[in-house]
Amino acid sequence: MSDMTDTGPVLAADGTPLKASLRRSLRREKMRALLLIAPLLIFVLVSFIAPIGDMLFRSVQNDITSQTLPRTVVALEDWDYNSGEMPDEVVYEALARDFAIAVEEKAHTRLGSRLNYEETGISSLFRKTGRGVDEIGEEQYDALSDVNDAWEEGALMASIFADPAWIEGIAEAEAAAAAEAESTGLRRVDPVYPGFRRNADLQTVLPQTLSMFGQFARVSMANDDNPLEEDVWPIVYHVMAQEIGDADFSSLPADQQAALTQAQTVLANVPVANARDAFLDIEEDWADVEVWGTIQTFSSPYTAGYFLASVDLELSPNGVEQVNEDVRIYITLFGRTLWMSLLITFSCIALGYPVAWLMANLPARSANLLMILVLLPFWTSLLVRTSAWKVLLQQQGVINDTLVWIGLVADDNRLALINNATGTVIAMTHILLPFMILPLYSVMKGIPPSYLRAAKSLGATNWTAFWRVYFPQSVPGIGAGSILVFILAIGYYITPEIVGGTKGVFISNRIAFHISSSLNWGLAAALGTILLAVVLLLYWCYDRIVGIDNVKLGG
Repeated sequence: MSDMTDTGPVLAADGTPLKASLRRSLRREKMRALLLIAPLLIFVLVSFIAPIGDMLFRSVQNDITSQTLPRTVVALEDWDYNSGEMPDEVVYEALARDFAIAVEEKAHTRLGSRLNYEETGISSLFRKTGRGVDEIGEEQYDALSDVNDAWEEGALMASIFADPAWIEGIAEAEAAAAAEAESTGLRRVDPVYPGFRRNADLQTVLPQTLSMFGQFARVSMANDDNPLEEDVWPIVYHVMAQEIGDADFSSLPADQQAALTQAQTVLANVPVANARDAFLDIEEDWADVEVWGTIQTFSSPYTAGYFLASVDLELSPNGVEQVNEDVRIYITLFGRTLWMSLLITFSCIALGYPVAWLMANLPARSANLLMILVLLPFWTSLLVRTSAWKVLLQQQGVINDTLVWIGLVADDNRLALINNATGTVIAMTHILLPFMILPLYSVMKGIPPSYLRAAKSLGATNWTAFWRVYFPQSVPGIGAGSILVFILAIGYYITPEIVGGTKGVFISNRIAFHISSSLNWGLAAALGTILLAVVLLLYWCYDRIVGIDNVKLGG
């Protein structure tokens, strides 16, 4: 045996090791393939993955309370719902400040609508409060205005609470806009003002007043208004009256000292409104602990409340509870959706299998004619087809008239085929039937006729040859058609809405209602997420039992 000498790694033509060269070449091929499919990946990401992700996030998102009532949410942390007592004055004071800002931003109605999903009546409570919250601070506002009219608008307050550069920036922006309008003749557009900057000394003396005036300036500018010309919110004077009592202004410039000393003297003789009494004067429901419990329960940025509502449960201050029996609809709708979708799928198999078999075994001319008849519904609007079934199925419709005419049904005992589950199954079976026939036909067309002839030549009957030889080979087509029909059926909402009535609608109809009518997108997202999970679970079960590899759209 001759000796083997180690000559080192095999080299490529350029002198690099062959393995490294192959890895680099393979990496280039993968990168080239990735670039080729990148447009499709981006399209799928934007049109499919991103919307599903947004839906999943909306089903748990609940930041509207903490964003609209931030001070109130913090103040409520120390309140115990189970005590049965109203929150203390600190909570009502925080609510007054939050509500004043929310009203100007028109956010209180949106929050009221959100909380109304959990506690009926909160929406109207928030709307009524929004109309009356301006009364808090009116006494201080009127008292200062009677002494000096300049207290009404933001110019005097800005000279006290705002950095001089901020005021000068507003004046410069106003002048520039006026000059531009004069030179161009165009209609003047409100300028964008520089941001509000806090005065460091006042931050120590009147921090809460400074904060509220900053909110006033911010919201005014966001609404394209000039905060120097707008009437200051009464709540700002209410907060000032609470802080200005014995405040020391000696560290402030003379002009600020003079204005604040005047305000201190005037406000000393004006009683400060009690925020709790003010809210109870607006609406006595603010004494209801259920309202406060709802605000506290749904103050977290994330919530499981939408998913609980999707299964007829609710998140209350006492924990998770079952909703009242008269409003338990979602479990019933989910069950009805799954059952009727399966029924429609089996109906399509029963009707579509013979048609597909005929198309696969008839001569080409006859098969083409049948194919045209199968495809004909695709050339007609879905709404037209559904409306046609509504005409056919009604008690005075064509089908009942025909049954009465041939004597199968008495005229006073016509069949109820519309506005129920029967109408939904009939209409949707007709609409989805082509989605079953086409995969079946595609698979059956690939089954060689010689297989049946061989089985018969070996002594099998027609039924045995079909059941033992032909049918097993057509199962992949049944699987493909079943998946198509079932997934389409489970998400349909137009046809059940038109012909289903109250007994034949699906969960998808409720999702559409929450998206377009009630605007409860969180609940709609939770229902859609559960429906997606159910479909994926059934898909997994199908794969375990039948095998997704056995599904074919062609021979």
